Amino acid sequence: MDKTIGFIGTGVMGSSIVRHLLRSGYTVNVYNRTKSKTDDLVRRGAIWWDTPADVTKHSDVIFTMVGFPSDVEEVYFDEYGIFEAGKNGQVVVDLTTSTPTLAQRIDKEAVSKGMLALDAPVSGGDLGAQKGTLTVMVGGSQEAHEQIKPLFDTFSSAAELQGPAGSGQHTKMANQIMIAGTMTGMTEMLVYADAAGLDLKKVIHTLNAGAAQNWSLANYALRILKQDYSPGFFVKHFLKDLKIALDEAEKLSLDLPATKQAKQLYEQLQEKGHGDDGTQALIKLWWPEGKRS
Repeated sequence: MDKTIGFIGTGVMGSSIVRHLLRSGYTVNVYNRTKSKTDDLVRRGAIWWDTPADVTKHSDVIFTMVGFPSDVEEVYFDEYGIFEAGKNGQVVVDLTTSTPTLAQRIDKEAVSKGMLALDAPVSGGDLGAQKGTLTVMVGGSQEAHEQIKPLFDTFSSAAELQGPAGSGQHTKMANQIMIAGTMTGMTEMLVYADAAGLDLKKVIHTLNAGAAQNWSLANYALRILKQDYSPGFFVKHFLKDLKIALDEAEKLSLDLPATKQAKQLYEQLQEKGHGDDGTQALIKLWWPEGKRS
C-alpha cells in the first residue's frame, strides 16, 4: 500500500501506532496539540505539520486519535481542520472512542467531499499499542475497510468491520460496558483477598488460570501491587466512555445498573483527583495511598 499517512493525536497510544507505521515503511505526517509529544516521532522520521489541515493536504489517509468527542469535532470541522483541506479520494479514520452520532456526521461530510470515512475505536490499552496487538472495531463501508486493512494490520491483531458508520463506536461501547464489570470485579477481588489475609500474587496467578481470567486481571492486578498507576488508559477517558455508553443505552430504552454503578465509582475517583491516573487506580477508593494499609 503506497500511501502517505497523516496522524493527528500522538498521545500514549497514538505515538505507539505511529511507530508501527514508520517501521512498516510508511511516510507519516503528524500533528498534536502539544508539539513536544511528537519530538521522538520526528526523530524517527515522521514529518511535523502545524495544523490538521496541513496534515490533510499532504496525506492520502488521515488517522485521528484524540481525547474527547469535542476534540474530534474540532479536528474535523474547525477552520484549520481536516475537512477544510479534504479532497476527493482521501480516507479519514477516527480511532478515538467517540459517539456514534458524531461518527455518522463525519461520514456524511466525508461523502459530500468525495472522501471515505471509518470510525475505528480500539481496545488493548498502552501495552496493546506498543505490541501492535490492538483490537479495532470498525464502522463504515466495505470499500473503505478494504483500503485501510493493511494499515490496521501494522498495529492490530484484529480489525473487523461491524457495520455502517457509527457501528465501530457502538461496538466500543459494548466493549467498555464489559470492561466496567471486569475492572470493578478485579478491584473488589483484590480488596477481599487482602482483607482475608491471602497472598495476592498467588491469588492473581491462580485466578488467571481459571474461569475468572480476564484482560483486566491479567494486565492490571500486578501493576496495582507494584503501585504502578501510570495510564494505559486514563480514568478521565474511561469515565467519558461510560457516559457515552449510558447515553446510548438510554436512547435504546435500556437500563444498565452495573454500568451506572461503575460510572459512579469512577466519578468518585476523578473527584479525588485521579483523573489522569490509569483505570487501575480504582483501587484507591479502598487503598487511598495506592497500597495496602
